[in-house]
Amino acid sequence: MPQIFLHIDMDAFFAAIEQMDHPEFRNKPVVVGADPKKGLGRGVVSTCSYEARKYGIHSAMPISQAYKRCPHAVYVFPRGKRYSQVSKQVMSILYDFSPDIEQISIDEAFLDITSTSKLFGSAGNLAMMMKQRILDEVNLTASVGIAPVKFIAKIASDLEKPNGLVEVKPEDVKDFLHPLDISRLWGVGPKTLPLLNKIGIKTFGDLAQFSQKEIFQRFGKFGLHFWNLANGIDTRKVETEHAAKSISKEITFFQDIESDIEIENKLLYLCNELSHEMRQKNYHGRTITLKIRLDDFTTFSRSLTVPASINSSENMFRIIKKLYKNFARSKKVRLLGVHVSHLNMDEGQLDLFQEQSAGKTKIDDVIDHVRKKFGENSITRASIMSHKDESQWIKE
Repeated sequence: MPQIFLHIDMDAFFAAIEQMDHPEFRNKPVVVGADPKKGLGRGVVSTCSYEARKYGIHSAMPISQAYKRCPHAVYVFPRGKRYSQVSKQVMSILYDFSPDIEQISIDEAFLDITSTSKLFGSAGNLAMMMKQRILDEVNLTASVGIAPVKFIAKIASDLEKPNGLVEVKPEDVKDFLHPLDISRLWGVGPKTLPLLNKIGIKTFGDLAQFSQKEIFQRFGKFGLHFWNLANGIDTRKVETEHAAKSISKEITFFQDIESDIEIENKLLYLCNELSHEMRQKNYHGRTITLKIRLDDFTTFSRSLTVPASINSSENMFRIIKKLYKNFARSKKVRLLGVHVSHLNMDEGQLDLFQEQSAGKTKIDDVIDHVRKKFGENSITRASIMSHKDESQWIKE
C-alpha cells in the first residue's frame, strides 16, 4: 500500500498572527524582526506578510534593506510566547487527523496519513477539512502538500501559497517533479546550484536523465542523494519522536564591538542564558560552537566536541572562551552566537571540570530556582550585570 504524506505550512505565520491580533495591521505590509531604526537598524527580518513580500522583502533579509524597500511597512518585534501559543493550537488540531506527526518547526509539520485518510473519504478531503478547522478555530490559513514521499509533499505545499492545496498522486510523481527548477531541491544552495547549472542541469528532469554513476563521479554521495530525490526516491519516514538536535543563542549589536573584554562578557551572557534554557528542557550537549560575524558580514564558526555532555554555564563558557582565544580576528564584531549540538536528555552528566565547577554548578541551580519563583529577569550573575546594556544589542 503506497504511503501518503502531508506537509502543512502556516502562511506567513508570525506576520499573520500580528495581523490577527491587530486588526489595524490587516491588508498592510507587516515585517516581524528587528527595529529598522529608519534604515540604520541591525538584525534581520524574521518573516513578513504577503503584502510586504510584494516589495521584495523576505526572511533573513537585513532589516535595513527591508526598510529601504518599504519604509511605510508596519515593523514589529517577534512575540515568541504568543507564536508558540498559537502553534500549540494548530498542532492539537493536526492530531485529530493523524497520530503520526513530525513537527519540524513552529509553523510546519509532516503527517503520515496513510492509515487515516480513508476515514475522511480521501487525502484531499482530509486536507480540506484540516485547513477549514484551522481557519475556523485559529483564524489563520495554511498551505498543504500531499504526496507519496516527504520531500515532494513539502515542495507541493509551497507551490500555491497562500492557502494552497496541491496533491501529487504516485503515478504523477515524475510529471510533477521534472519541470521544477533544480533550486527547489533539498540541499541545493548557492554553492551547489552553479555547479549543476554548469553541466546543463536546470530542472529536476535534467538531473534525472543523468546516470547514477556519472552523478556519483561528479558530486559523490551528495550527488547520488540529489539524483534519488530528482527521481522521486525518498525513504524517510515521519519521525514522531523528533527530538531537538541543537539549541543556540545569538546577539546582533547595534554598534560593532572590538574590545576582547567586552566580547568575552557578551559570550558569558550568551552561555549563561543558553545553559539556563538547556537546564529548563533537561538538555545536555557535547558539541559547543562559537559563531562570529565581522563588520564586513563574513561569518565564521569554531567548534569543539567534548567526551561527556554538559549544560552548566561555567563549563560552556570555558570552551567558548578557548575557541574565541584561538580565533584570529582583525575586524570588529557584528554578531556573536553560541550553539550546542549532539543533544541528549540524560539525567546525569560527567563533569569535565569537576573540582573547579562544583560551586559554579550550585550557582546555576540557585539562579534557576530564583528565576522559576520570581521570573526570568529576577536574577543574573554580577559579572554580567556591569556589561548588560541590552539597548546595545538585539537578541535572536
